Amino acid sequence: MRCLKGCAALRALLFVGALFLFCVPSQNVTAMDLAPDYSVLRRIEALEENHGLRLGSARVLGDFNAVARRFDLHRTGPRSRNYSLKMVWAPERQRALFAGANHGKPHRLNDVWEFDLAALAWVMLYPPDNPRSYDGLGEDASDVVFEDGLLITRRGGPAVIGHTWWGITYDPVNRQMLFMNIWLTKQDEAVKQLGGDPSTRYKGPPLWAFEPASGKWSAVKSGPPGPGSPYGAMLEYVPELGGAIWHMNNWQMRGTWLYEPSTRRWSKLNANAETKDFGKQAPSRELVGYYDHHKKQVVAQQGKSTFHFDVVRRQWTKVIEEPEKSTQVPFGHDSRSVFYHDPASGHGLFVNLVEGALWAYDPTAVEWKRLDPRGDPMPKGKRMLAYVDPERNVLVLIDDTEVWAYRYKRR
Repeated sequence: MRCLKGCAALRALLFVGALFLFCVPSQNVTAMDLAPDYSVLRRIEALEENHGLRLGSARVLGDFNAVARRFDLHRTGPRSRNYSLKMVWAPERQRALFAGANHGKPHRLNDVWEFDLAALAWVMLYPPDNPRSYDGLGEDASDVVFEDGLLITRRGGPAVIGHTWWGITYDPVNRQMLFMNIWLTKQDEAVKQLGGDPSTRYKGPPLWAFEPASGKWSAVKSGPPGPGSPYGAMLEYVPELGGAIWHMNNWQMRGTWLYEPSTRRWSKLNANAETKDFGKQAPSRELVGYYDHHKKQVVAQQGKSTFHFDVVRRQWTKVIEEPEKSTQVPFGHDSRSVFYHDPASGHGLFVNLVEGALWAYDPTAVEWKRLDPRGDPMPKGKRMLAYVDPERNVLVLIDDTEVWAYRYKRR
């Protein structure tokens, strides 16, 4: 076997080679199915700065049930789903996870996926339960039960399934994807439909966890106090706080809360308590953003405004505000864009998936720059997904099964 160039790439290769032996997620997916493709990794390692590279077509693997096949998921993979665009990185698996429902068409499903760049494969971790309707349990609710105050499927998945917006993150300590699962399902009517008592329904924060190693969903119930359940909010894991922040600044909820998995409790951070300007300085709904562990801050883009949240001082600051028609900054919105941290450069990488535009944000200089990638052109699909792979130091863009990698800066 030829060696990869560079110690970092070699460490990554050896790590992944050992890792895939015990991270097989599905009975129908073997360790050999997820063996690293060294030819792909060599091409990625050789990628120059500001260059894109078409890697080819990813395989689609998993235990595909009748629902998955009905919607052709065994051929296309998950595809982007309206307000469900965010992918979250699972460091111990060296893969990115995806979940979340469409607005309505062609389906509303509770399936979970992960993308393995080294193996060039989409893997279905949780095959979908029956499809749900816009505000109900769908045409076939035979797989739903009302249990312990919750509407759940007989396989343990959420029977109410919402968009992720930017309300999904990964807890690397407990190795779980966390998802604030908010939707407008008429839950009391659904409970009655199943013969239950709506007065016993759990009405706390609708947080769910998914464990990729076991392929299981679980509801995370908590007692008061707790935050509201606004649409279009942000959930972001912050290691220094020992949990995930849940943020919104509008009439549905005005505040930044912290969920601590170790205690399963919520607490309000009282952001901007001294300056008393949270309403003017903090972002509102449909934001996108990331946590920068070097600077100990969350960076968010909402509309044409950019925000920093100092997690030590608990302080939001609006650092850029541009008019709506400005071309100096990108338009941040969770139904059309994604925004991730690039550890190699310390910058943020922003992709407008609708326009096919790529931007970089420098949080030190507080400057945006539109990028003009060289090499293979960026795909222009209508249902694309994207994430940053920090192990291989690339932004990955997936158009159904076609995969494009982009290197912003070398390490």
